[in-house]
Amino acid sequence: MRKPLNPAPFPGGYGRSASRRGFSAANSNTRISPSGAAAPRLPEAVPVSMIANLGLNSERSRGMMIQRLREQGIADERVLDAMQRVPRHSFVDEGLASRAYEDAALPIGHGQTISQPWVVARMISAVTENRDPVRVLEVGAGCGYQAAVLAQFIKEVHCIERIRGLYELARQNLRALRLISRVRLSYGDGTLGLPGVAPFDAIIISAAGIKIPQALLEQLAVGGRLIAPEGASVQRLILVERTGSASWQREELEAVRFVPLKAGIQS
Repeated sequence: MRKPLNPAPFPGGYGRSASRRGFSAANSNTRISPSGAAAPRLPEAVPVSMIANLGLNSERSRGMMIQRLREQGIADERVLDAMQRVPRHSFVDEGLASRAYEDAALPIGHGQTISQPWVVARMISAVTENRDPVRVLEVGAGCGYQAAVLAQFIKEVHCIERIRGLYELARQNLRALRLISRVRLSYGDGTLGLPGVAPFDAIIISAAGIKIPQALLEQLAVGGRLIAPEGASVQRLILVERTGSASWQREELEAVRFVPLKAGIQS
């Protein structure tokens, strides 16, 4: 059930997702459905076959991951196709590459993780369902994996990372896949968003605050959607849609577990 969102200022911070605890898309009160024909691929995209697979049968592993996501209720073919094309093992340490296509969050350093595939697919699907966003903001770039997925079918992807080491890691990973020119990556405080670039058709926040920062709600275009985990010890995904210049509606989705949203930067 949707209800009006209180537009009063919210405290917050940011980071990225840790893990989901025993919940699947089948438990959701949000229906995710295909958007119709898949969006055309951008010409700069690097085919999966051109990317080193670190000795893994990565295409087969990704295919199994996609099948699992379908069984978990992910139905947007644009999202599934994008995740099929992006080599998740390239975004984790080589020692963890054999686990890259499991439905698990994996450490990426600095006390942060790369979100599990289901979480990535669920959040992207929720903000793109039945629409074609052009400009998307990701708060908490981490190692760059979600940005790489978004860049497969979103024309303009903006990301903010507050931890310098992860900002450099994301930049390195995106450059290796020739995606750096298609993702605008910024080092800074994600709770402030990018007011000079806003409004955004969709915003994805990859860490949990007690409340969603008001600055990010204000940077959402009317008709746009924002998704974020919210809460402390008990967290849920929250889907917000901006319905007017000073009105928002929110819907509570699955229970999740994310790292805390933090303000400021970390060098």
